[in-house]
Order: sequence, then C-alpha cells, then structure tokens
Amino acid sequence: MPDVQKQNGQPWFYSDTVKEHFLHPKNFVEDEASLSDSYLGMVGSPACGDVMRVWLKIEKDAGGAERIKDMKWKTFGCASAIASTSMLSVMVTENNGMPVETALALRPQDILARLGGLPDRKIHCSVLGDKALRAAINDYFRTSGQTDRITVESGRIIDKVLKITDKDIENAVLEGADTVEKVQERTKVGTADPSCLPEVEQLVRFYREKYCER
Repeated sequence: MPDVQKQNGQPWFYSDTVKEHFLHPKNFVEDEASLSDSYLGMVGSPACGDVMRVWLKIEKDAGGAERIKDMKWKTFGCASAIASTSMLSVMVTENNGMPVETALALRPQDILARLGGLPDRKIHCSVLGDKALRAAINDYFRTSGQTDRITVESGRIIDKVLKITDKDIENAVLEGADTVEKVQERTKVGTADPSCLPEVEQLVRFYREKYCER
C-alpha cells in the first residue's frame, strides 16, 4: 500500500517504489574520496534544503558508444529527493549503461514515471536530479576535451543559485502550477535566491495568460 502523509489537509501518496528507494537507496556513496577519478555534477543549495552530488564513470563500448557504467551519488534532502536520485542511478546504469546522448535527454517526467509519481509539492526533487546528471556529463566533456559538446540549460537562468530557468517555470505552468506558490512547490525557484521572485511573478502571469486564459 502507498504511504500517505498530509500537508495542509491534502494527502500525499508515496508509491511502494518511492519507499523502496528511500529506505534502501541504490548506489549511494559515503566515501567521496574513493571517487576522485569520476566525473562530478552538483546542483542545489543548503539554503533551500536539497543538495545533490552525482559521480559518473563513462566508458566507450566495443562499438565506440559512450556509456554510463556507474553512477554514485549523495543527496541531502527529503525522502523524495533521495528516492529520485536513487532511481536515476538505476536508470542510467541498467542494461550495460545508458548512452550519454540518451542520458542528456532524460527529463523529470522520466524519473517520475519510474517512481510511480511523487506528490505535487515534491516534484522539484526529480528536477534537481536530471540537472545534476547533466552537470556530471558536462564535467566529462570538459575533462575529455570535448568542450563543444557541453550543454547549457535551455532558457534564461532566473534563479542563479538553483539554476532554474524561464523554461522550467513555463513547464511548471503548463503542468498546472498557476500561481507563484505552486511554481515554487514544483521547482523551489526563489527559495535560495529571493531576489528573483518579482521576475518569477511576471513570468507566471505571462505564461498563465499565454496558455491558460484564452
């Protein structure tokens, strides 16, 4: 049975998969010193609660394809953040390792689908996961001299601490977050960089008028 908690009278449902990855996280690492030869990605801020660090080992297979052969991680945050990163680590290493180009295309919805969903207030946890993964892949590109392959988060950065872009805010509105508060629940925008909130409010109004009030 799913675990149920309540926030402001609204039920939160945690799937059995979420509970499994929270209680028995996969590929979690305690000794960071053992990963000095891995590629590192980090996203988040202690000021807002969630910090994710991801370490990757990437190798070429017999056909020359770059595959993620191992992913270790350490996350400081809530149960949903831990479960999201644990699931992500399984997704990119199963079946002999995910090709790098496929991993770059992963989005929060892919992690949510494998977890069986998360409460609306916790969707930001899977958003951080895919950003940390791309940051680690960028570290691989830099280290291996492939700077032309480094990817930049799409859109203009609004929250300079969490690297939340206007595209992230647009996606949140498209998924039903029609107020600043609801956008914050999904993305945590402005929790570590409050100076961006006036712009966030303008963007929410713009996207709501564009998509929801026609």
